[in-house]
This record gives sequence, C-alpha cells and structure tokens, in this order.
Amino acid sequence: MLHSRRSFLRGSAALLPMAWLAQRALPSAASPISVVEGAGKSGLGFVLRTGATGHKYQPETMAGGLGVIDFDGDGWPDLYCVNGARMPELEKSGPEFWNRLYKNNRDGTFSDVTEKAGLAGRGYGIGVAVGDYNNDGYEDLFVAGVHGNQLFRNNGDGTFTDVTEAARLSSPAVKGLWSVAAAWIDYDVDGRLDLFVSNYCQWAPGSDPLCSGINAEDRRYCPPDKYAGEPMQLFHNQGDGTFDEVTGKGAIPEILGKGMGIAVADFADDGRPGLFVANDDVRNLLFRNVGNRFEETSFQAGVAYKGDGRAVSGMGADFGDIDGDGRFDLVVTDLKGEGFGVFLNRRHGEFEDGSVSSRLLSLSVPVSGWGCGLADLDNDGWLDLFVAGGGVDTDQGMTNHIFRNIEGKFADVSQESGISFARARLHRGCAFADFDRDGRMDAVVSSLDGPIELWWNRSPQRQWLQLKLRGTHNNRSAIGALVTLKTSGRTQVRCVNSSVGYASSSDLTLHFGMGAEKRGALEIQWPSGNAQKLGEVEAGQRLEIEEPEHAFSFLR
Repeated sequence: MLHSRRSFLRGSAALLPMAWLAQRALPSAASPISVVEGAGKSGLGFVLRTGATGHKYQPETMAGGLGVIDFDGDGWPDLYCVNGARMPELEKSGPEFWNRLYKNNRDGTFSDVTEKAGLAGRGYGIGVAVGDYNNDGYEDLFVAGVHGNQLFRNNGDGTFTDVTEAARLSSPAVKGLWSVAAAWIDYDVDGRLDLFVSNYCQWAPGSDPLCSGINAEDRRYCPPDKYAGEPMQLFHNQGDGTFDEVTGKGAIPEILGKGMGIAVADFADDGRPGLFVANDDVRNLLFRNVGNRFEETSFQAGVAYKGDGRAVSGMGADFGDIDGDGRFDLVVTDLKGEGFGVFLNRRHGEFEDGSVSSRLLSLSVPVSGWGCGLADLDNDGWLDLFVAGGGVDTDQGMTNHIFRNIEGKFADVSQESGISFARARLHRGCAFADFDRDGRMDAVVSSLDGPIELWWNRSPQRQWLQLKLRGTHNNRSAIGALVTLKTSGRTQVRCVNSSVGYASSSDLTLHFGMGAEKRGALEIQWPSGNAQKLGEVEAGQRLEIEEPEHAFSFLR
C-alpha cells in the first residue's frame, strides 16, 4: 500500500467535521440544467492516447488539454485536442498519437482537418493556450508538453506553421522542463500578448521511483512529493515574432512549484489582470499585476492554502463571480477526500475561504476533479461549475459533475442533469463554448485512453447575450478586457480570457445568461484602461465589437 498524502486522503472524508458532512443532506432545488453526450454522432472521433506501458511513467496520467479556437475566423468555435506519445521515447510514432484539429461544420458536426492544417504536433503534449499573439486577426496555438513546447502560427488560410524555433521558445532551458499549462496575457499593456507557462516536476524516462510495490501489477503512479518542482516562466512578446524570457528579471519572480491549471482575471479590481496557479501538493501561487510586473501575493491574499492551512492536490482553477457581488472569486479542484476550494474575493486582491459557505466543500469530498470551468449552464445569470471527474490511477475512473449555482450556493445536480449516467473514466481537460450557437454553453471533456465527450447543453431556453471583442489599440484577442452587463435585476462581470481549468482553453467569446431579462446595458473596459459604453442592447444576440478609435478614460 502506498503510504502517501494522496492515499491517506482517499479515506479522509470520515475525518471531516460533521458540520461539513451534514451539508450533503441539504435538499437541492430541481435542476433546469440538462446535457446530452453526442461526440460520436458529431464526428469527434478523438481518443486521448497516453502511451501507457504498465511501467507507470508519471506523464501518462497528466495528458488531456483541449483548446477551443476559431481557426478559420467564421465565428463558429472549432476544437483542438492535445495528445500523448509513445513512452518512454516521448515520440508521436503514429497517427494514433497526433494532436487533432476539428473544424466546426456549423450543423452540429465536426471534420478532422489536422493534416491540412499541419497540426499533428510532436512529442508528449499536455496543455494548450489559444490567442492571437501577432495581432494579425487569426487565433494561434501554444502547446505545452513534456520537455518541449510548440508555438503554431495561424497562417489565415486553414494552415499553421510551427514557429517555435523562430520565436525563441525552444532554448535548452525551456526544453528541459515539463510544461502543463499556459496562458496568454498582456502584462505590460503594450498591445501584444505575452506568454505565461506553468511547469510541473523534474522527470526523465526511467527516473520514476517504485511506488506501492516492486511487482509490475502492484505499481501505482507516484505522488508529487517524490519529485522536485520546476519554475514558472514568463515570456515577453517582443513584437517581431520572438519572445524573451523575463523570469527573474524584474517582470516576475523566479518561483518553484508543481504547477497545474492556470486562471486569469482582474481579481484586484484595478484594471490589470493577474494569474493564479493551482499547485500539486504545495502552496498555490497568485501573481498580482502591479504595473508592468508581477508580485507573488498568495499568502497576503489568502489563497496559498485551503482555509485549514493545508496544501492540496490542486489540478484545475477558474475565476468567476460566484456570489454575485461583481468581483472575481476563485475555484480550485483537487483529489477525492480533499474537497474543492472556493476563495471569495473581498476587494483589493484579498480573499476568504468560502468552501463551506458555498456548500462546495462537502459536496466535492467524494470527487476527484481535474478540468473545471465556471459557466452559466442554465442562463439564469449565475455561474455554475462543471468538473471533469477522475482519479490518478487506472482504477479510479469517475463521471463528470455539475454543481448548479443557486444565488451563491452550490447544489450537485449531476444526476438530474443527466451527466452522471455516463461511463466512469479518467477525465482530464475540459473546455467550454456554444458550439451550435443556440445560446447555451456546451462542454468538451477528454479522458485518458478514452474517447472525447461532447456535452450538448439542452437546458430550457432562457435569455442570453454573447460578445466577441476585437482589440485595436490593445491585443487583437482583447484578452484582459473587462465587460459589465447591467440589467434591472443585477450586474454581471466577465474578463476576456481563454485559459480555463486544467491545461485547457475555452472560447474567447463572452457568454452572459440573462434569465427572463430581455435587455441590458453594456460597458467595456479595454486593457489599456479606455472604456466604452454601449447602452442597452437586446438579449438573444451574438455581438462582435471592435475597440473604437476614441474611447474615454476609465478611472477606478
């Protein structure tokens, strides 16, 4: 038996205070959320291949990033799936290991266009980040992987070019690291997207210790405390197609971690988006943007550890206004027995633990969560939580979970929604988009050595509004823009960003559920600080908004 933190936590639910467990008996309101799985009928035939050999190489349990990208600019979200490789060589030895690009055919189906696009990739892929780094109007792809990352430039004609070398993102210092996730963010507000990379553990083929037994049938994947951590990295976009690593050079401190998912938002409410990194069994990291540079503030902000002072197996993370006060809160998924974390934003970049008050802690104790995302699945104006469920080893499959947000309190509606009746798998990455453009947010989920799942949202129709922003003075993807929607009932906020959950990227299109409201007033704060008031707009629209030539200054 593996005597580790992870094995202990599998049985630790019995040790939680009774007040926490008692919340599981609270009745949940009948759920209006309904989802239907339809990947096979939609032409999404992707299977995530880990290359598992039985030796229990650590990367085999970490793959699975998914990226929503409108690669052809037709306004319909397409999908990129990151794949593993043959182990222990870390080579894509055949088409079964290719990364895959699926074009949205606009009729509920997808077509595999990987070969034409030139996106099969190389090496052992883990995560993906989507953003227009060169401001040419086409969304590009960064793929994070084991001992090698790739940057694919979108050529605008349905093809991509691997520009990793030319962009100076393949230096020896980068190649030796195991990258899990990445996020595009314009930290110095120069109008160009910079790149933040979350790195995990020092690992090499053959270096894994034996965990649980010397016989092959007794082996388990080792916990992260058996490996040394790696540094987070920040790369500055030079504007000429190249990047310069600025880690430890004044732009961001050099900090070791065991980085997993990344979340991005203006959590300090000062017009400058920052970064959160979920760490595996070590303290989380929170990078606050203080003007052309980041400071690590997890301790001061109250998000370094859970409310009881524990470091947990942080996997996925996402920012969103959970309690409806107009500020960006934070959710973090982890392993069974730990309970997911909720950190409620209490102004100026400070948080308090809301895991108990939101009811998510007790509801999530039986769940191992990897990918996650805050999305308004029932269009009632409150952000619900979708979680990709699955443990670490091959015998720890789970179904996915949906936690409905009822005015700041979560209820587990997985069974009512229909998602819990699917086959239990080792789910990993998940991403969100309105793939059929019916005004309801859908979800895609990967699973280790299993088929991709596409969860069509078939919830009852309510009012909604979607926005696709295009920067002119700012980065073309408008990443970092803050949008406020005011209706007669309440105010909602969103921050443009693609990084979500675990190693994945969601659609850059912003989605607002509006319940029964038929109109609302919009205000946009662009990353430069300029603001744009659009007045009242009708619900039931997908608006494309380009940053105006002239806008007034937005004062905090």
